[in-house]
Amino acid sequence: MLKLYFAPGTCALASHIALAEAGAPYTTEKIDFKTNQQNSPEYLKINPKGRVPTLVTDRGVLTETPAMLAYIAQSFPQAKLAPDDAFEFARLQAFNSYLCSTVHICHAHKMRGPRWATQETSFADMKAMVPKTMGACFNLIERDMLKGPWVTGENYTVGDAYLYTLTLWLDGDGVDIATLPKVKAHRAAMESRPAVQKVLAEQRA
Repeated sequence: MLKLYFAPGTCALASHIALAEAGAPYTTEKIDFKTNQQNSPEYLKINPKGRVPTLVTDRGVLTETPAMLAYIAQSFPQAKLAPDDAFEFARLQAFNSYLCSTVHICHAHKMRGPRWATQETSFADMKAMVPKTMGACFNLIERDMLKGPWVTGENYTVGDAYLYTLTLWLDGDGVDIATLPKVKAHRAAMESRPAVQKVLAEQRA
């Protein structure tokens, strides 16, 4: 039995969707950011980074979304959530790594300024840049990375769960999804999937 630690509205949604799509046996535990539970001694024993998601397996703890998505896909190959071909799998990993290392960081500048600076004016400047940087990221995804209907083309993968998760942040980041027709269609297709509907209900509970 796998255990996923998550907080609503975070990138943990991607791994939660992947677990449901894989048909994996799992439980979840919600971490309350409002009470700073992610930095509690109890949680830091599980994940010293003080972040979500965290996936507890029978072999140990995994963190970082791209790694967790790869683990889920490879642990449940019957679900076909990642390509078997090594090159195509690497391309999927490149996409997921871009979401993690670039897109997520652009988004984080809206409310995580103290990670990079100390001056209030710096925080305001970072926040003001978010619509531009997130817009640029998603324009690239729209133009060059999202093959359609799914990230890799005809086959649904864990990359779709990850893209969907970050797409949900666009409205709050000042990016009009109507200017991104392929991304908008991808979001609608995701929300029609039973596993996604199940997970969204679980996270709202």
